[in-house]
Amino acid sequence: MFGWFKRQPPETRSAASGFTAEIIAARESYISGKRGIAELTATAQSCVSLWEHGLSMADVAGTNLLGRQEMALLGRQLALRGEAVFLIRDRLVPCSDWDLRTRNAMPTAYRVSVSETGGGRTETALAGEVLHIRIGCDAAAPYYGTAPLKRASLTAGLLNAVETALTDVYENSPIGSQIVHAPENDSADAEMMRGAFRGRRGLVTIFEGTAHAVAAGMHPNSGKAPDDLSPDLSKSMTKETLAAARDGINMAFGILPGLANPSTTGPMVREAQRQLAIWTLQPIAALLADEASAKLGAEVTIDTIRPLQAFDAGGRARALSAIIKTMAEAKEAGIPPADVSGAMRMVDWER
Repeated sequence: MFGWFKRQPPETRSAASGFTAEIIAARESYISGKRGIAELTATAQSCVSLWEHGLSMADVAGTNLLGRQEMALLGRQLALRGEAVFLIRDRLVPCSDWDLRTRNAMPTAYRVSVSETGGGRTETALAGEVLHIRIGCDAAAPYYGTAPLKRASLTAGLLNAVETALTDVYENSPIGSQIVHAPENDSADAEMMRGAFRGRRGLVTIFEGTAHAVAAGMHPNSGKAPDDLSPDLSKSMTKETLAAARDGINMAFGILPGLANPSTTGPMVREAQRQLAIWTLQPIAALLADEASAKLGAEVTIDTIRPLQAFDAGGRARALSAIIKTMAEAKEAGIPPADVSGAMRMVDWER
């Protein structure tokens, strides 16, 4: 009769590396990867702009869904968030937020949020209806991407700390203020001279007597030069630290630091552009092309090197001249074209 109040066996839940812990960890990585603490600095935004504009200039073949606007938006999303999701309809619809289900670490279904002027809407779609590009994936969550600032959070924190400190210095410190020494006067004359100063920042410009400056020693030659209250930032190596953090952020985005050097030259600018296009943007374009080919039902190719002219024009001209000369000599010698092609493949010329 009273058995209903008997102690029930303790409820057990998965812990440690269980399902709940893995979902929470993956969600935390996803949320924390969306924002970087230094993404509002000029350095980070310059890198984001290079990604955005570089991908918007890419040559896309095989589909008309990846236009300039979509490519620019994709580049900005990848730079700031590490991944981008587009819903495939009659056009690519950008998604502001999404959740997904996976099987064998591959997405199978999505619940996406699409922004509208009157409020967003939520839609459920299968993986084949969603274009999902991600970079910087981790083995613990290969279905989520990570932004460059997330992967270089230590350097991003340093850049943020230095710029915040400099902001506080220039906002609150008595820059340009001085303590001016003068002979002793009565209080009325001293107050009148204090009021004669203009542009006092924070009311820190002080007029004091020579006796106060030398602790009432009344030395006639002391206190002749004004004392500067501007902080000496050179001793804290602020300039070097800021430059190092800026160069680190540039490298995290795949941009050679020499591009931001004030004394850079034309050849260095061209090399930095080639580095960005060949080693950063073109691999991203290849990932996007594979994803688009699998989801859009057509062979898609994306090239960022030709439109950005990320190649050595002089070197290409010399190589073309050498190839034409070689082919002419081979034809003169009666060598079959197949043998010439085989010889070219031996030196890494595919076609």
